[in-house]
Amino acid sequence: MTYPGEPWHLKGRMHVSVWLVPAAALPAHPQGLAAPPLRIFGRVPVGAAWVSYEPGGVLTYRELLSARLVRDRGRVRATITEIWVDSEASRDGGRELWGIPKDLADLVTESSPMSAGGIARAVLRRGVGFPGRVPLRLRLLQMLHGRPKAAGVRGSAALRLGRVDWEVVREGPLGYLGGRRPLVTLSLTGFDVWFGSG
Repeated sequence: MTYPGEPWHLKGRMHVSVWLVPAAALPAHPQGLAAPPLRIFGRVPVGAAWVSYEPGGVLTYRELLSARLVRDRGRVRATITEIWVDSEASRDGGRELWGIPKDLADLVTESSPMSAGGIARAVLRRGVGFPGRVPLRLRLLQMLHGRPKAAGVRGSAALRLGRVDWEVVREGPLGYLGGRRPLVTLSLTGFDVWFGSG
């Protein structure tokens, strides 16, 4: 399977919920990343997002991911711990370019309820929107071939508050979010981002 070289130019929309999860409840990083999680009074910020990558970018596909914040040499980075896509090109490119541990799944992200078979289901409730567009900029940190690999994300999106009612399969890979209520949900619509270097 072929995939685009970096950077990937991607367009679409994302609904991301953020929790503060007790550090003791989190599973170990699946790639053995040594960067310690960012702790706030013993809790770690964790985000889970439903994403639709739409025409206009280099790939179109659906995605469900979970990420946490870590400390890397005095800086805060995000690291993806679980992620599913419905595109082999996205899976292979994510793994081989940046060490993102993508797996395949049957996903519905364009309508509510959103779902990923055997993992989670969620009902989106839209809230108030904000004028204009907000800049997006972050650095991901993964493990690629046994070494830390950073990848930049930059772009912009329209921002809207929202609410997502999550139903997480307790025995599934996101079971540590089951029964917990997110602090906030944000919808990033019409996002236009560049992922990776180049």
